[in-house]
Amino acid sequence: MKYIVCKKPGVFEYLEKEAPKKKVGEALVKIHRVGICGTDLHAYSGNQAFFSYPRILGHELAATVLEIEANHQDLKVGDPVAILPYMACQHCQACIQGKTNCCENMQVLGVHTDGGMQEIISIPSAFLLPAPHLSLDEIALIEPLSIAFHALRRAGLQKGEHVLVIGCGPIGVGILKLAQAQGATVVAMDVNAARLQFAKKALGIENTVLTGTNAADQCRDFFDGKRADIVFDATGNKKALETGHHYMSHGGRYVLVGLYKADLTFLHPEIHTKETSLLCSRNATREDFVSVMDFLASGEFPTANYITHRVNKAGMIQHFERWLLPETGVLKAMVAFD
Repeated sequence: MKYIVCKKPGVFEYLEKEAPKKKVGEALVKIHRVGICGTDLHAYSGNQAFFSYPRILGHELAATVLEIEANHQDLKVGDPVAILPYMACQHCQACIQGKTNCCENMQVLGVHTDGGMQEIISIPSAFLLPAPHLSLDEIALIEPLSIAFHALRRAGLQKGEHVLVIGCGPIGVGILKLAQAQGATVVAMDVNAARLQFAKKALGIENTVLTGTNAADQCRDFFDGKRADIVFDATGNKKALETGHHYMSHGGRYVLVGLYKADLTFLHPEIHTKETSLLCSRNATREDFVSVMDFLASGEFPTANYITHRVNKAGMIQHFERWLLPETGVLKAMVAFD
């Protein structure tokens, strides 16, 4: 079978190997779609935390079942499935508390262990979710949108609240669209004017602010003269992470979804005066996946516009490096492994 491996930063290889054998408790699944996310881009660039090489990337996956034993979900050969890529141990303190997204012994497909950029994988059947009512494209989008949904759950979003999302990449856009669906007033902020324009025209994000000297005033204009109840950082950029709380109201919540691979510094009086609730949001749970699947099935999400670039597996390597460039206009690239 064909697979793609990142041998070291900046180097992919398109290779062939034998297909895996199914182990007890696992299922063989055929990979049809692999969504490309920031983790894959950072891994290729050599900037991804929790990472080692060589590694087969890919954790935003759509698949169908090739081989499976009797299971509690009644999954059968040929069924379309989503894959929960967070291999939680189920035994640590976090898992026992239901916080499987931050398992102490986490193994994430495509990060800590080999992922889905291969035609067939063997995976514990407990990490599969039936997705009979979704397209393959929609199934591959469940994971990034679940990251967004989990961030909203962490924040405790209430209908009518004012939400600012800094960073209009795939996760940021997911937070914006899901917050909209839950009745929030949302504002998108980014340093890239073209990306904001795309968010407005193609994705229905009406309120946009270009990062700059008047950004705070523009945000308040959209929020009836107030600051944001919740600010989400979806950039992973040091400067953005360290200053995003400036846009937040007193008593507000600041949620760090983006990941920066070094120290962050906050002026304590600034965050103390506001009694800031500083939260981190990592990965997603099975419950988040189920909620996002229901959202996608409703037809409210602009899937066709969200996926901006498409290639097949044989052509991915030649396109990948260009996806790192802002001028390429990539929001979500999708690789077909059919």
